[in-house]
Amino acid sequence: MSASLTLVILMAVMYAAGVYVMLERSLTRVLIGLLLVGNATNLLIFIMSGRPGSSPIVTGTSVEDMVDPIPQVLMLTAIVINFGITALLLALIYRSWWLAQLGDEGDTLTDEHATESAGEADVTFLSSSDDDDAIAQSLDEFERGDGATSDEDSTTPTGTHSKHAAGRSGRSGPSASAEGDAR
Repeated sequence: MSASLTLVILMAVMYAAGVYVMLERSLTRVLIGLLLVGNATNLLIFIMSGRPGSSPIVTGTSVEDMVDPIPQVLMLTAIVINFGITALLLALIYRSWWLAQLGDEGDTLTDEHATESAGEADVTFLSSSDDDDAIAQSLDEFERGDGATSDEDSTTPTGTHSKHAAGRSGRSGPSASAEGDAR
């Protein structure tokens, strides 16, 4: 296969533009330049791949008619590497934008417990574990049906929901709520 002059010129222009744009200080321009260089590299591999032919995995074709699979593999590898570098640069661009929005504060986080003594820190830790216990209890009540607030819920004279009794006994329906009211 003779290389098309149009593809060669396009590849050269993409390399030149990509390198020129990558030399800027902006990370966004570096990303655009890397994308141009990556696509120009794919064009280079395509141009250098040789003559067209049939697929190498099709049975019944002669070796002379098969196309070389190595350039195809190299092109796929270049696409994956280009994607990975693009993802990394996008993360860097987002991080630098985020730090620019914070101003002088930068990457420092204020420690709200820096002035506490060890005893005060233990009290804070215990109160947070009490919160965890309260959340777990609330979730258990919700799973049993205590947390429902629909119009179908009727309360017994003791103030408990009839669904609570039905949830504990594992049965639902009128017989379970009658049994819960009887308790």
